[in-house]
Amino acid sequence: MVMPVAHTPTRGNPNWGRPMPPASAFATEFELRVRQLQLTLGMYVSSSKLRLWCQQNRNRIYVPEWLLAEWGIM
Repeated sequence: MVMPVAHTPTRGNPNWGRPMPPASAFATEFELRVRQLQLTLGMYVSSSKLRLWCQQNRNRIYVPEWLLAEWGIM
């Protein structure tokens, strides 16, 4: 006859000493907007739609500082 063995919970972190898995990188709102407008890096400064969007969202969403400085929005 087999006696059932009581399962005792293990203690501690089972992932101790293992490297952390890489974090997934999500696109920022600015990057999504640039993709939506189909702009390349060289077209950022000349895009009036992107400039208007950046003016409206500069205090709420990340906009690269070099781009704001180029437009004189800072």
